[in-house]
Amino acid sequence: MATAAAPPAAAPSSARRLKRPDVCTPVEANDRGTRVRSAPVSADLFSVDGKVALVTGGSRGIGLMIARGLVAAGAQVVISSRKAEVCDAAAREIGAVSVPADLSGREGVEQLAAAVAERFDRVDLLVNNAGASWGAPLEDFPDSGWQKVMSTNVHGVFLLTVALLPQLRAGGDASVVNIGSIDGIRAPLLENYPYSASKAAVHMLTKHLAKRLAGERIRVNAIAPGPFESQMTKSFLGTEEARAAVGAQVPLGRIGTPEDVLGTTLFLASRAGAFLTGTVIPLDGGITGCGASL
Repeated sequence: MATAAAPPAAAPSSARRLKRPDVCTPVEANDRGTRVRSAPVSADLFSVDGKVALVTGGSRGIGLMIARGLVAAGAQVVISSRKAEVCDAAAREIGAVSVPADLSGREGVEQLAAAVAERFDRVDLLVNNAGASWGAPLEDFPDSGWQKVMSTNVHGVFLLTVALLPQLRAGGDASVVNIGSIDGIRAPLLENYPYSASKAAVHMLTKHLAKRLAGERIRVNAIAPGPFESQMTKSFLGTEEARAAVGAQVPLGRIGTPEDVLGTTLFLASRAGAFLTGTVIPLDGGITGCGASL
């Protein structure tokens, strides 16, 4: 005959509920299985307050989104772009320092690096966002288009990162964030051949620089944005109807916002991202991860 199961033993009278902490304090198990608390998570985990940041291509589009957010978060921000009047106006608007420069060649890169070094003895965050695009039919694509895009998007990123190494090293724990593109991860529909090739190159350059500089406490990561409203995407995101149509094809149902790219940048620039280097983060609403056909 089957016997009834014994009722569960009552909890010892000394047992008590863990009090809910006032701050986020992760609970871990030690080697005996006893639950112990680790150090509290600091409220300034994502802080960039007081950090010195340089954002290239910072006068419009994604660069301006990032620069504006960094200023609001307490960083000292330098923005650079090719057109002086546009750069100066954007800097005044957001409370940043303007240093116009053409980053498609060594001379402009060195001028920018020297100007930053005159103002600050360190750089905690370098956002390599300046970029160019060019579209033309396959059989008519000009050499000048390839030269302009590759020199700005790839060679310029390399030159500026190297030129600022003394300031990045002086920071003691610096972050370089390269702005790539999902066009460098999957083949785009547009005939922008050097752009997609250049962004794939930026992603690999990110990994290569990360490996070389990890021992110097300089982290190098990349963000690969999907559809964000900018001057570069004006041809297909220039109207509310177009943005809604493109957003409907994104798995998360919308295009990117300033908060999206700023949040990812703050993560990579702060203590929150201190254990990450050599990574390319697709910021695309699921286009690449979910295999969307956009």
